[in-house]
Amino acid sequence: MTVDFHSHTRESDGTLTPRELVGMMKARGVSWFSITDHDTTRAYEAVDAPGQHVIPGIEINTTWDGSDVHILGYGIPTGPSPLAETLARNRTHRRARVDAMVRGLNAAGYPLTVEQVLAQSDGGHALGRPHVAKALVLHGMVPDIETAFRTLLSRGTPGYAPSTHITPFEAIDVVRACGGVAVLAHPGRLRDDAIVDDLVAAGLAGIEVFYPTHTTQQTAHYRAAAARANLVMTAGSDFHDVRWNARGVGVDVDPSDVRPFLELVAERV
Repeated sequence: MTVDFHSHTRESDGTLTPRELVGMMKARGVSWFSITDHDTTRAYEAVDAPGQHVIPGIEINTTWDGSDVHILGYGIPTGPSPLAETLARNRTHRRARVDAMVRGLNAAGYPLTVEQVLAQSDGGHALGRPHVAKALVLHGMVPDIETAFRTLLSRGTPGYAPSTHITPFEAIDVVRACGGVAVLAHPGRLRDDAIVDDLVAAGLAGIEVFYPTHTTQQTAHYRAAAARANLVMTAGSDFHDVRWNARGVGVDVDPSDVRPFLELVAERV
């Protein structure tokens, strides 16, 4: 069974339109999928996927103990709701963070402008570091995206600005309040996964066990964690761009591994 419950369009930091992403899912034979743009559901205004099963989703950026923790929400409303208000707060922070990154880069001698960064979003709804990185490359200040992140946009470099998003506990609360299912994204990327137990106590319902950069050992570890805490398991490619995601969209899974998640979401959509 091929599914994908974690993907992005240019409404956040992906490069495809919602229609293009849906077409890629169809070509890959993805039977169930979600578009989980960062802090915006606007992609769903343009989604038309006859014959495919689409679960409305979101990826909420949160901050805890100085680190980024991402919460995925499924079966969520895409119109006005308390969730929409929370996402608007995060988008406001995103814009302020871009302004701070540009100021830091300017102080270090890089003549980047906010307008140049905004142009890289192509009208997208949620700004992020990838838009700053793309602008730096386009205007000849660094040779590639990897260099931009490594030398200018990571902690301790001139263009870094810390995230001050809502907490993961607030994100779980608002997803649940809207009738959605809260899932921890890419746990293998956490600085310390000891937070998982606290998130479960706060109402976390699932964990993204099947993820492209998880090692075999990590997949086994998080499968065991899901069983221990009675969490549903999800799978996602975290697709953004064909240049960065060589495997493309879709994750092949045993149907029994994701059936509990599908059954849980079906109760809410």
